[in-house]
Amino acid sequence: MDTIDSLLGEADQAWRAYGVGSADRAALGADLRLDLRAAAADGGDPVQMLGDDVAGFARRLADEAGVRRVRRDYGRLLSTALIGAVLGAVLGYGLLIAVYPIFVRIVDIPRSIHVPIHLAVAVYYGVPAAVVAAGAVIAVRTRLPDLPRIRRTARIMSVLIPAAGILVTPITMAFAWSTDYSTAPEVVATEFAMVLATLAGATVLARRLSLREGRAASDTSHPDATVIRPV
Repeated sequence: MDTIDSLLGEADQAWRAYGVGSADRAALGADLRLDLRAAAADGGDPVQMLGDDVAGFARRLADEAGVRRVRRDYGRLLSTALIGAVLGAVLGYGLLIAVYPIFVRIVDIPRSIHVPIHLAVAVYYGVPAAVVAAGAVIAVRTRLPDLPRIRRTARIMSVLIPAAGILVTPITMAFAWSTDYSTAPEVVATEFAMVLATLAGATVLARRLSLREGRAASDTSHPDATVIRPV
């Protein structure tokens, strides 16, 4: 039984990497378990039945069953999101530089009024961050219409990226404080890498969540949804 469970675990990992959805993995796994148990009951060796290449056997089994694979395309998704984020950062920085003096002249807050530092920081960092997040989401939504469930991916990104930005901002600020706000190239590069890593992590997580069939049932009404069913 332990051998069968081990083989099924390897097969499931192969199906997952191959883009097979959870419902199909469960169906394929159940059928394969029955076959392996029958082979063991007849005195056969389950390991020999699958051969040395369990992953290859699992992929062939999925192809023979006719299941439709979901394209994850993390590489395309990440590159598109990062390009959109960079363009959004440039736009956000330009917008901040252009609007800030105008805003100061229009509002003209009296010196007697104390503006909380947290509010000032939130506005100063929040505006560019919002444009960066919007740039990443819009780029993914408009440039990758061929990917299945990209609409759901973009919707989840619009929630996760701002949340990730809120989490990474104090971390980045703490790192900057620890370096006495140094502008040395290696320090700036580290801060930039922290932000990019957070953005990439939120994007990949959004894609993984969007491909979960249990939570993506509502996407079947959209033209970019892919329904996976064994035949």
